Amino acid sequence: MTIDELATRTGLPSSTIRMYQTKGVLHPPRRQGRVAIYDATHVERLTLVQRLQNRGFSLPAIAELVEAREKGASVAEVLGVGDTEGPDDWVRVKVKDVTGLIPIGDMRPAILLRAMRLGLVRWRYGWPHARRWALESGKRLAHLAVPSDDVMDNFARLKKATDGIADDFVRLFEERFWPQLAKQAGDEDQLEHVRALLVELTYTAETAVLGTLRESIRDAAERFARKHELLPSDDFQPVWADQPVPAIAETLLENKPDEFPTEPEIERFLARGDDD
Repeated sequence: MTIDELATRTGLPSSTIRMYQTKGVLHPPRRQGRVAIYDATHVERLTLVQRLQNRGFSLPAIAELVEAREKGASVAEVLGVGDTEGPDDWVRVKVKDVTGLIPIGDMRPAILLRAMRLGLVRWRYGWPHARRWALESGKRLAHLAVPSDDVMDNFARLKKATDGIADDFVRLFEERFWPQLAKQAGDEDQLEHVRALLVELTYTAETAVLGTLRESIRDAAERFARKHELLPSDDFQPVWADQPVPAIAETLLENKPDEFPTEPEIERFLARGDDD
């Protein structure tokens, strides 16, 4: 297409298309002599630019997003939630690391290939790479002599669970915050607003998951102890039963299903106020 044909196709003035090229949000056309030739990729890019502008993104912000994406950045990195320093950093796995991760008897290509399929390992430039947290966690589990297949099985289940949690938070963003961006399109650039929202949601998700995991581990430990009869019977009354409860013994006084308060009791509690 010529620029006039592209303008007709997209409903944009030719001057706007040239301005987009100047601002760096539209890639240059192919040249045939003095004629600039545009194609479907330019239509797609202009559609994207219009969509982002409708959501309140400025042209500099769109140019930043486009440039980062063209350099191979992930969506998380572009939006500021893909920190590449610290535990999320990709590090090269050396042979000595593999021997520390995988017991000698388990060391076989199939293990590494399965780790790659699960996303634990990536193969780049002839070397395996892993997230730093995965490398460190794997070394701890190998030190505890946990078989590699067990590690993979548990990670697969964990990944499925965390994928579901992530989907829930993205759905929350999509339903509660994404529609607001179109309403605020006339306000200041929305890129930083989106980044701030996603960082806040990510932090909230991490806090909620870690807290819930700790609570689940406490419950699992309690079930394990009861299963193997490592606890006194339910009739056991500690000497401090009539005294203030030590923090270490909080699990022995946790509410049981038949000890939950009634709704009137909760209403009385709420009506008391903080000073009572």
